[in-house]
Amino acid sequence: MGKEITSRSEDYAQWYIDLVKKADLAENSDVRGCMVIKPYGYSIWEKMQQALDKMFKDTGHTNAYFPLFVPKSMFEAEEKNAEGFAKECAIVTHYRLKNDPQNKGKLMVDPEAKLEEELVVRPTSEAIIWSTYKKWIQSYRDLPLLINQWANVVRWEMRTRLFLRTAEFLWQEGHTAHATAKEAVEETERMLDVYAEFAETFMAMPVIKGRKSEGERFPGAVDTYCIEAMMQDGKALQAGTSHFLGQNFADAFDVQFTSKEGKLEKVWGTSWGVSTRLMGALIMAHSDDDGLVLPPKLAPIHVVIVPIFKTAEELDRISEQANKIADALRKLSYSVKFDNRDTHKPGFKFAEYELKGVPVRIAIGPRDLENKTVEMARRDTKEKQVMSLDSVAIAIPALLDDIQANIYKKALDFRTSMITQVDSYIDFKKVLDEKGGFVSAHWDGTPETETAIKEETKATIRCIPLDAKEEAGVCVYSGKPSSKRVLFARAY
Repeated sequence: MGKEITSRSEDYAQWYIDLVKKADLAENSDVRGCMVIKPYGYSIWEKMQQALDKMFKDTGHTNAYFPLFVPKSMFEAEEKNAEGFAKECAIVTHYRLKNDPQNKGKLMVDPEAKLEEELVVRPTSEAIIWSTYKKWIQSYRDLPLLINQWANVVRWEMRTRLFLRTAEFLWQEGHTAHATAKEAVEETERMLDVYAEFAETFMAMPVIKGRKSEGERFPGAVDTYCIEAMMQDGKALQAGTSHFLGQNFADAFDVQFTSKEGKLEKVWGTSWGVSTRLMGALIMAHSDDDGLVLPPKLAPIHVVIVPIFKTAEELDRISEQANKIADALRKLSYSVKFDNRDTHKPGFKFAEYELKGVPVRIAIGPRDLENKTVEMARRDTKEKQVMSLDSVAIAIPALLDDIQANIYKKALDFRTSMITQVDSYIDFKKVLDEKGGFVSAHWDGTPETETAIKEETKATIRCIPLDAKEEAGVCVYSGKPSSKRVLFARAY
């Protein structure tokens, strides 16, 4: 099978694009900057959705759906949020087309069908949701309001890359309302923990939990928390964010409630989200030059069985045993594919499932039937072992758990090796240029220094780690006093 994947060492960016396309995850759409998520890619996203949705519901949240379109005046109500997204907004100005009299067979915008008020295609949903919450919240009895929606959003990005940055993408966005600031902050932190648990437990991707600097905060937020991951090329990737909105949106949309004491008070809010960008993170955190490496908990196919045969009679005999294995594993809730196509040779199939990152491959031939054995290969280490037919279904669960743990350990060891502590600006730039990864350095806390470093090195403050210890020092750039180290990196 001609995979034709560029090697990571040769051109990491091209390796990524090759892999997304060759593994049948997604392709570019005819609409500029948009993508078609293909069935195999979407099945991975579905598994992410299912795991996250359960975690949200287990923490008391329910799903709802809000409109795609936001009236421009409503969008403008929270000034910082509107300004932050203004350059990425797509706008609907008309509601009808008509035949073009100057160009037969073509359509034109009907000038008489201009909207009274322009509509913003949501880049995020705080405005439409908080305008709705005003109707839903009157009393402390209506709080907390814990709602999530699975949706698409549009941000008119100029430079796009499949999954990582597209003009339209899929995501979930939670929006909650609370009676006190304390409750809202607790919610913000709780959802950050949910994201971190999902990334590490399901994606096998270690993350660092932290706060964003003021310059990197979500527009309209008082505080933004994030999880940051490290990709194999030494660049960071923001994998999820959780925002404490304070009373900013309650102020903008006049969302008030009557407290237990009978006083009229403003609501406190949060919002939090992850998107199909996680698909890009999954690919770049684990995969290799032969294709995807998928953690079993998110793999659409856990086990593929490939028969090795020459005659129809041999295939029938192999199929009997393969179906027994598949049935036993399906009863344990594993996804199994028995690829009995006679149009492709075993070598082609081996390469195909290696490319698609199927965690375990079982090969069965006539000789295996005689010996009552199978050959089992794991995708993560490419190790092979011969195993008795009777022990396959028993061994698979532990093997998949081991693969999940091994993929996480490999990523964690790499991430650990890519955190470098520096105390001078010379070393700061040297590490960025020669090694990459996270650079742990003192920062004086000013936006001026943050901007200067970004302009000179293209590195941003990824986060102020939540577990950062108090440590007296001086800023690597300005020499001014600093009490904590922050993590800088070049990032996606």
